[in-house]
Amino acid sequence: MRIIELSECDSTNEYLKRLNGEEDTIVTALRQTAGKGTKGRSFSSADGGLYLSVMRFYENFSAANAFEIMINSCVAVCKTVECFGIKPVIRWANDVLVNGRKICGTLIENTFSGANIRRSIVGMGINVNNELPPELSQIAVSMCEILGKRISLQTVKQALIANLQKSFTINDYKKYIDWFGKEVALHTDKESYTATALDVTADGRLVVSRDGKIIEISSAEVSLRL
Repeated sequence: MRIIELSECDSTNEYLKRLNGEEDTIVTALRQTAGKGTKGRSFSSADGGLYLSVMRFYENFSAANAFEIMINSCVAVCKTVECFGIKPVIRWANDVLVNGRKICGTLIENTFSGANIRRSIVGMGINVNNELPPELSQIAVSMCEILGKRISLQTVKQALIANLQKSFTINDYKKYIDWFGKEVALHTDKESYTATALDVTADGRLVVSRDGKIIEISSAEVSLRL
């Protein structure tokens, strides 16, 4: 795995897209000038955070198994922050929370060839020592704030890179979910409603009970709030 360390770039995902060749690569940056979140949102990327993207190429990797990419990235982040005594929770599908506030966001961009995934770029930003904007203080948190001291960014980076080169399962993913059996808030473009969360399937669908009916929904259809 090739590793590139930058002081600054527009977006680690965009940087990888511009690379030529087909070598699996990780790029890290101390700051991003145009960090990207899900659904086109901007992502706060101030000094002190860990901004990393990993690009992998595949052969014969069915798009039906795409959730495996999310499993590996989310669990890698969880295991990384756990190394520092922090207890993470995964909020389906790809956010990692601590005490109800987001410590890491993940953006996955896949390139397809027919029914297969040809390339994936997974970007993640972990709040380590970075100061968060006031408007995010109620919904996001940093490792520094949780532990009451600054953390070695290099140590966090090394742990995350090591964990990203491991493989995890849906059972590993579900170990970081503590809200099965509880009511969750679900939001679509047309409605908001509550349901009881029951499970997450191997292909990433959230299983809930709503009005006495068991339904499976995808993250493309609905967003979840705990």
